[in-house]
Amino acid sequence: MSDAAVLLRPLRARILEMLAEPQSAAMVARRLSIARQKVGYHLKELEKQGLVELVEERKSGNCVERIVRVTSRAYLVSAEALGSLAQGALEATDRFSAAYVVAIASRAISELANMRRAADEAGKRLATLTLETEIRFASAAERGAFAEELAREIARLTAKYHDVSAPRGRTHRIVSFAYPKPADKAADQAAKSP
Repeated sequence: MSDAAVLLRPLRARILEMLAEPQSAAMVARRLSIARQKVGYHLKELEKQGLVELVEERKSGNCVERIVRVTSRAYLVSAEALGSLAQGALEATDRFSAAYVVAIASRAISELANMRRAADEAGKRLATLTLETEIRFASAAERGAFAEELAREIARLTAKYHDVSAPRGRTHRIVSFAYPKPADKAADQAAKSP
């Protein structure tokens, strides 16, 4: 089982949520109504993976209480790290499949994280561009027509601006994908209310 799969255990996810504010194993155990030793075991594993960090140590009677917190507010697990849990995302080649979107988005996030770290260390700004919009299609046929037209237009612009011989040029990766917008929870609740 991959490290990521181990970290996806529901109890560990709950512990991570609770550690947005620094706490000890005993404090978390009380709130979850489980044994402190069990929480302590999971905290050690989370700390080994770099998801939890020590904030301070407090003396409490004959014991030393370790106060820890999460190292980040959000975590992204790449498809590569998920192993079999990724359901073949990395092997996907069908540009209309959700698995393909997951694989491409995962690669982009991994590459960007590494380049951003390097740019930060060098004191430079990473040149990126994000385009985001929403579109409501009247039918699947119109969605298909839009996809074909968008692909042709991107190909045209790429041919116009791509200069393989530019001595100081730098290749950029352009990714465009579409997926159904998740339902707005507030609107969903209002629709269900009498």
